[in-house]
Amino acid sequence: MSQPHSPAANDSPFTQYEIRIKGHLDPRWSHWFEGYEIALKDNGETLLSGPVVDQAALHGLLIKVRDLGLPLVSVTPVQPEQTENAN
Repeated sequence: MSQPHSPAANDSPFTQYEIRIKGHLDPRWSHWFEGYEIALKDNGETLLSGPVVDQAALHGLLIKVRDLGLPLVSVTPVQPEQTENAN
């Protein structure tokens, strides 16, 4: 009989995502994106990065982006070691 999978200590039930939007978010919006790092990029985009527990949570996050009226550039799942450093 097979053993159930035992996750390693560094495994996480969350998937890390980087969400790029056109335009810069004012720092006052950081409380609205709880748990997400907000980085203003030199190219005029904002990079939101952080853990997403499931697709429903991802859609909730994208609804917040939509509600701000800023164009979505990309949504990318990433491995933690691939996460872009904020500049």
